Amino acid sequence: MEVKVVNISGKETGAKVQLPDAIFGVEPNDHAIYLDVKQYLANQRQGTHKSKQRNEIAGSTRKLHKQKGTGGARAGSVKSPLFNGGGRVFGPQPRDYSFKLNKKLKSLARKSALSYKAQDNNIVVLEDFNFDSIKTKNYVKLVSDLKVADEKTLLVLPAINNNIYLSSRNLKKSKVVTAAQLNTYDVLNAGKLILTAETVKTLEEAFAK
Repeated sequence: MEVKVVNISGKETGAKVQLPDAIFGVEPNDHAIYLDVKQYLANQRQGTHKSKQRNEIAGSTRKLHKQKGTGGARAGSVKSPLFNGGGRVFGPQPRDYSFKLNKKLKSLARKSALSYKAQDNNIVVLEDFNFDSIKTKNYVKLVSDLKVADEKTLLVLPAINNNIYLSSRNLKKSKVVTAAQLNTYDVLNAGKLILTAETVKTLEEAFAK
């Protein structure tokens, strides 16, 4: 698939970039995407939720009333889950929600997500660029000139660039990652995927490994 390269002003440069079919033209596998997104979201969970069981509640352990003769239940402790303020039965405990997926499946999921973006013509290829300073207005102008200011955008850089990353950080609909950080969730969550010419080469090398 051939895509025209534009500059940061949104104007065509006359150059074209070939998006490899092995990455941007595969038959999408929805189940692989589902598993990879599920893993990503699971890995974001802290798992620090906690409720107290009856043995952790601060309270008296004396028997509330005599065993027989009251006509009521045989309550043994105010910390019983049956009473207000008592322990919780089978409550949440700290746990790790993360799980593993094999590399081939994760690679297929990313290729599937990228292929969906290519099919829908939601990929913009920029010529390589840089910002002289860290200014949010620089990035606002960039997405405005590309006519994607109203959409969620994901800019994928070949390597870390603090000037670009920090200029985009305050913008709710914009996210900047490196090719090494690219994941299925971010690709699908973005309306437009913005790549640089160098990023395409970096992705091709990464997926070839």
